[in-house]
Amino acid sequence: MQQLMNIRKSKNGKNKMIDIIVRGVLFFLAILSSSFVFIVAGVILFKGITPFISNNGGLGSVNFFSFITGDTWLRGETFNSNLYAIGFIIVSTVYIALLSLLISFPIGVLTALFIAKIAPKKLAEVLRTVTELLASIPSIIYGLFGAGLVLKVVYEASALIGYQSKGGNSVLSSVIVLAIMTIPTITSISEVAIRSVDKEIINGSLALGASPMQTNFKVVLSAAKSGIFTAVILGIGRVLGEATAVSLVAGGRRSGLSFDILDTTSTLTTIMLEGMKETVGLDYDIRFSVGIILMVVILLTNLILNIVKRKVGHVDVK
Repeated sequence: MQQLMNIRKSKNGKNKMIDIIVRGVLFFLAILSSSFVFIVAGVILFKGITPFISNNGGLGSVNFFSFITGDTWLRGETFNSNLYAIGFIIVSTVYIALLSLLISFPIGVLTALFIAKIAPKKLAEVLRTVTELLASIPSIIYGLFGAGLVLKVVYEASALIGYQSKGGNSVLSSVIVLAIMTIPTITSISEVAIRSVDKEIINGSLALGASPMQTNFKVVLSAAKSGIFTAVILGIGRVLGEATAVSLVAGGRRSGLSFDILDTTSTLTTIMLEGMKETVGLDYDIRFSVGIILMVVILLTNLILNIVKRKVGHVDVK
């Protein structure tokens, strides 16, 4: 008996030791993964602040207020200048993101509703697979699609109304490409949220005399709105952070704010990307400054969307 108790104590001791080791390894991995966020943010902050506090090789420091409110990026297209401003680019970025969301949000949610509640099972499986495939396609592919087809369509459409666009490079082309990119993301996450709605809620609505369509639109979507807002947050995050695809269709506007959907434009990400490898000194460091502003814009956008999400109401689903 004593021997059996000693064996059990030995096993318990080993199990406790294993638990301690596993807990330590998991804790280390958690710290390591979270530290990457601080390392990335630290590098960007360090490089991004430099243009505002240094002499920049004799060009003088960049005025921060003018930088975030001005309407010209690199005046005169000369590298021998410290006149960088992204005020108009910040507005253009948010403008393009909102327009793309106006397209992708209803299409994505309605597609998700069709896949989850209306389509036959086999068709729903096919559509779900296609949606997941589209969501995994690299952004450069969407950019090539935009450059090869969307630009041509926009250019010809603008010519029909007597507008001479710059080869189709425009706000509209950027919005179309970004909307196409975000529809799969919104659809996938919304579809999961819709399928998670408690069947008792649906059956209760039908029992009270509501039609299946009324139930889908008034009950199911309402119950799944928390997950749908999550899809919107992730979708808008992808829009704000996209650079490659947009740079191929935006047109690279360098000055002046324009809300004309057929006019050229730029976003914070395209400004950071263009010419990154061909530049040095201030022109290189200032792109990290744009990165800081981009992070702030994304954080504020997510904060606003989360506030709206709470205002609309949270519904727990099983």
